[in-house]
Amino acid sequence: MSERAVPFHCPYCGDENLFPREGAGAWECRSCLRSFTVQMTGMIPHPGTGGAP
Repeated sequence: MSERAVPFHCPYCGDENLFPREGAGAWECRSCLRSFTVQMTGMIPHPGTGGAP
């Protein structure tokens, strides 16, 4: 697994003008001037393994 998740589009405006910021998973969009983070929150069970629905 890679150390950094790379977003391809800004979640706010959809533009691709993204640059990494200081901090874990932090990114900035220079089109709409917003910053955001990308963080993994966990794994979901694979269908058919007996996990909760």
